[in-house]
Amino acid sequence: MANFDPFWFGYGALLLLLAASFAARLDHVRLALAAAALLALPVAIFHWNSIGLAIVLVAILLANAALSARLWLRDTKIAFSAEEQELRRQHFDGLSAVAVRQLMDQGNWISARRGDVLIRENQAAPSLFYLAEGEAVILRDGAEVGMVTGGALIGEATVLDGAHATGTVTLAGHARLWFVPAAALRAYLAANPEIAGALHEGFARALRGKLANANARIADRSPLL
Repeated sequence: MANFDPFWFGYGALLLLLAASFAARLDHVRLALAAAALLALPVAIFHWNSIGLAIVLVAILLANAALSARLWLRDTKIAFSAEEQELRRQHFDGLSAVAVRQLMDQGNWISARRGDVLIRENQAAPSLFYLAEGEAVILRDGAEVGMVTGGALIGEATVLDGAHATGTVTLAGHARLWFVPAAALRAYLAANPEIAGALHEGFARALRGKLANANARIADRSPLL
């Protein structure tokens, strides 16, 4: 094979290994390792003429492909309700189905009433809340400073480090909520550190959305005269 240039395959395998080192989900790591072994295989066979290396690469390819298939089959057996699917789509899309199922099982779904206080100003958030339906008012020093609506996370900025909240969050009407106590969430992440990165990404995205909504509210206000 006079025109065969193994360097491109080698570079491709190295790039896939680099991608695997940054992957947060185990199934993505498995797929990247399998693809890297597949790309390196022609180099071992046609350039280095190494049967031993080729056998090792085939073993890596088959092992990771089989484990990826196993993880995929396990994920397909996990069921979510409609409201759980929406929570996953909005905030936990970086986690595998197994991780999301385990995380959601740490908390509970409840129906709450107007006036119920979720978080109090100058106190640590007792739980992480997901507001599936309804609205909540944010108060600071007794004055309304904002509002969150269905689909929002509440408490994500402070629930992990135990810092005090800067405002009080009160339901403005009947609402449907999922919540996980702060202690249970911290214990779950301590036992499963591999998912912490993806969860933090979801929290950061939720905070960016709140900031954008706050800026829009400020922009819509009439100028003071």
